[in-house]
Amino acid sequence: MERGLIIKKQHLDKIYDDGKIWEMRSSPTNIRGRIGLIESGSGLITGECEIVDCYKYIAEQARQRLFDWLEWMHCHQVSDLDKLNKWRYPWVLKGAKRYAEPIPYKHPKGAVIWVKLDSLHK
Repeated sequence: MERGLIIKKQHLDKIYDDGKIWEMRSSPTNIRGRIGLIESGSGLITGECEIVDCYKYIAEQARQRLFDWLEWMHCHQVSDLDKLNKWRYPWVLKGAKRYAEPIPYKHPKGAVIWVKLDSLHK
């Protein structure tokens, strides 16, 4: 794993425990493959998953139609649909697993979305 994605705990718990498979973001990603899942503010890689896609077309079409976001609620699990005006891009996750023991890492200054993991383990 080369990268870790920083996600707030409330969303990570939904990914691990409730079947959330879309991580909603304000911009698309071209990154695919296995990534670490980092709990924001914790200094810990708590698990991993695979990014398999990013639905750009849904973002452009569905942001104007509330019905579409409701239809896909089981994927994104965002209860405040107004937030989807900003978070318009579903990053599609697969095979998320929580580690029994989280892995500490050194958080680089300025990292907000991604962390390069190759040399950052404590």
